Amino acid sequence: MSAVHLQIEGAIAQIVLDNPAKLNAFTPEMLAQLEGHCATLERAGDVRGVILRSEGDRAFCAGADITAWAELSPFGFARHWVREGHRIFDRLARLSKPTIAVIHAPAFGGGLELAAACDIRVMVPGATLALPEAQVGIVPGWSGTQRLARLIPEPVLKEMALFGRRIDAARAHGLGFVAEVADDPLALAQSIAAGLAKSSPRAVEVAKYQIHAAVDEDRSAMIEALGGGMIGASADRAEGVAAFVEKRKPAFPGS
Repeated sequence: MSAVHLQIEGAIAQIVLDNPAKLNAFTPEMLAQLEGHCATLERAGDVRGVILRSEGDRAFCAGADITAWAELSPFGFARHWVREGHRIFDRLARLSKPTIAVIHAPAFGGGLELAAACDIRVMVPGATLALPEAQVGIVPGWSGTQRLARLIPEPVLKEMALFGRRIDAARAHGLGFVAEVADDPLALAQSIAAGLAKSSPRAVEVAKYQIHAAVDEDRSAMIEALGGGMIGASADRAEGVAAFVEKRKPAFPGS
């Protein structure tokens, strides 16, 4: 049974974590489902934006389900759990479509890392953010010490990861990590996403690539994607493909 749902209504899709009994903590199956939905969204030409939210009142996401990794060997934990989760969260971060995380309840550990993988975040006033991994003898593994270091100041990240301090919505907003704080963050996210209808989908996609290249979010892939798009629209590219198909030497026009 799926615990991560994909809902597409018109131009806006929603990825929904639906495992409230376990505080929406990730299992291997949930990670695989998230990755599959990301692949579907990349091919969904009519989708303009993505909202990521979760069910239940107790947590946005409590991170990783400890029972899913507690019995793994050190090498199995590193190779499969940490690397797979990191890769899948990277897949979400690098979606070509803008993403909004709706933090309606506490986001801890991998849940905070999940929210960080989205382009922007909105948050309810009473929610908190934390990196409690050290309290169970591990360290953040799904970009908590990497992507988060680009999104919040280093001393604040150290407060969270080293000292176990929680950050409330007002402070997260003041740091710029959260775009807005609202009593109904889902309605706010939907209002923000509606603004995509006024913009060129391709311009939005390219702007996201440019920003990611600037902040070193998979810079090499972003630069090559931009270059591929530029050359893909050229007459030289059309001539090169035609010449290959027709088994002749190309006569590039240089345009």
